[in-house]
Amino acid sequence: MSDHTEMKQVDMNYKKDRPKAKNPLKIEDLSLRDGHQSLFATRGRTEDMIPVAEKMDQIGFWAVEVWGGATFDTMHRFLGEDPWERLRTLKRYFKKTPFSMLLRGQNLVGYRNYADDVAKLFVKKTVDNGMEIFRTFDALNDFRNFEAVVPVIKECGAHFQGCICYSLTEPRLGGDVYNLEYYIQKAKLLEDMGADSICIKDMAGLIAPYDAYELIKALKANVKPMIHLHSHFTSGMSPLSHLKAIEAGVDIIDTCLTPYAYRTSHAALEPFVMSLLGTNRDTGFDINALADINEILERDVLPKYKHLLDDTKVSVIDINVLLHQTPGGMLSNLVNQLKEMDALDKIDAVYKELPRVRKELGQIPLVTPTSQIVGTQTVNNVLFDTPDERYKMITAQVRDLCYGLYGKTSVAIDPEVQKKALKGYSRGETPITCRPAEVLEPELEIARKEIGDLALDDEDLIIYALFPVTGKKYLLQKYGKEKVPDALKPITLEDVAKQKEMIEKAKKGELVEKSKIKEAPEKSGNIRTFNVFVDGDYFEVGVDEVGGSPVITYAMPV
Repeated sequence: MSDHTEMKQVDMNYKKDRPKAKNPLKIEDLSLRDGHQSLFATRGRTEDMIPVAEKMDQIGFWAVEVWGGATFDTMHRFLGEDPWERLRTLKRYFKKTPFSMLLRGQNLVGYRNYADDVAKLFVKKTVDNGMEIFRTFDALNDFRNFEAVVPVIKECGAHFQGCICYSLTEPRLGGDVYNLEYYIQKAKLLEDMGADSICIKDMAGLIAPYDAYELIKALKANVKPMIHLHSHFTSGMSPLSHLKAIEAGVDIIDTCLTPYAYRTSHAALEPFVMSLLGTNRDTGFDINALADINEILERDVLPKYKHLLDDTKVSVIDINVLLHQTPGGMLSNLVNQLKEMDALDKIDAVYKELPRVRKELGQIPLVTPTSQIVGTQTVNNVLFDTPDERYKMITAQVRDLCYGLYGKTSVAIDPEVQKKALKGYSRGETPITCRPAEVLEPELEIARKEIGDLALDDEDLIIYALFPVTGKKYLLQKYGKEKVPDALKPITLEDVAKQKEMIEKAKKGELVEKSKIKEAPEKSGNIRTFNVFVDGDYFEVGVDEVGGSPVITYAMPV
């Protein structure tokens, strides 16, 4: 149990130029990547990062995460931005703070495994454009999926941060799969691969405070690289878990500036700055400088994105994560799938089936893309299975998983499920045991021939190689061969003000000019009475045409 051994009280000093703490906590800021990805559908634009970039550079962050994850896809697809240009632009403002990105192992910044030639060129060009820290993860914690990218990261002189995706077998740390020994062994593998730091990547906010303490203590005792904790706020536990991790001696934690914090994002930075004052782990940050940045964001930036915030719930905590140990976004997807099939009444059956499917598919961590794989198959089982047959409708992604295209699962996939999934599978019915990318043919030269002169450099080529359909469309727009749709253009503060004015008018009933109220006219002799039925009730209504003319003219008998 915690004994606060790594936390010591020192003389309190509130000044911004106070003496440096003996063991200051390092902070990576995620606002400009995971913050807006979690809260605002990854729609953050480069132009809206520039107003705070120089000020953020003065804070003293260990790193700022500005790229990777879903940003590469969203920038070219929905924002009409060149992903590479964001790196180059922000680098002009961040002169001291290293850049960090989220790299999905062999998936890079896409949703499938790419060939080795694509992976290697991607890493090289990313470093060329200003990236310094590669936070590298694999959804299955199969580090063979790092083997193509890590040597290039190291050769380029960049920082390789190896991630272990945090998952649970039980409601808390322990059980026969995801126990303390599992994480220690994974950390040792990353150390052997040359990791400069090791990150516990808690995608759903599952790590409990005392588990965080024990895990960080164990990792610090067993491996030499710096230990980094990344835990989403979704369940509400992350601030508590971070604090216990700090007590255990964690080197680095992830936070967001307050406007980008909480809900499915991360804990806010500012409470940690104040909480650690007067301790040997004081961050050294100037809280007033952070307040200035927050004011700019609240006033000049986030009004443009407020409409993207999911405000369907009042609560900022999703307790479903605590109940089912699944990421909040995954649960939302399950609900949406059931709604589309008019089967929302099956949600309890889905919750019951979910852990069973996950176990049969190898007790895999639930993170992109495995959370979608398990979730969709669970819905299929609930809707289409019969008492005599399970897995009647198996998705293509489950077949790929059973074949080994995503990597090796933590425990063996159920043999019967695997056999059924691979029956008639196009690549063969015997699962592979090699590194998944070894069965992939080189892709770069094929992509180069397909895109032709439209790709003017390797950066353009990579956009196309990763996203052939949307990537090509973006390049056509980039070079003026197609018009950029209005939907891709940014919202301005003037647009926000107009929308707000319209909403206020609508609330007051002022959108349509009210007709002037006149005195009721006299009834004519042509008025007719109708029965009007409303929800089982009926009303007698007199109808008289304006001007007194007959409402209905009947034909005279002949």
